[in-house]
Amino acid sequence: MSLLATLTVSTAPATVVLIRLMVGAVFLSEGIQKFLFPADVGVGRFAKIGLSNPELLGPLVGGFEIVCGALVLLGLFTRLAVIPLLTIMGVAIYTTKIPILLKSDFWKMAHEARTDFSMLLGALFLLIVGAGAWSLDAMISRRAGSEQNRARPREEKR
Repeated sequence: MSLLATLTVSTAPATVVLIRLMVGAVFLSEGIQKFLFPADVGVGRFAKIGLSNPELLGPLVGGFEIVCGALVLLGLFTRLAVIPLLTIMGVAIYTTKIPILLKSDFWKMAHEARTDFSMLLGALFLLIVGAGAWSLDAMISRRAGSEQNRARPREEKR
């Protein structure tokens, strides 16, 4: 199986599009907001929570959220696109939600982390099952499969 086929194959049902829409739209929106409102959700937020080099990280994270969020929405190289998003969510939980847990209690952290955990689990789901039947990945996979079948010589009847 080719690398392209491995990255795009998915036997998941078409309804996976609902998870893709949720994950992709949230990340795309958050990435755009990091550029529109850098003091609140971009560079300024990163500086406030103590991340090093926020002037670099803000636009870098925002750019990854925009590009990878759009790829997830389209269902294009979905498994590859969710890997940076999983990393972003892991860092977000570690830097913003774990401190709440340590300073306050579980329920306050659980309330504050509901979107983070939803995005983390949604992206993890897409990594495992792929983009589903209604995606560009599925279209690429079908096309690659049909081209592979045409390239194979037919077995002669015995």
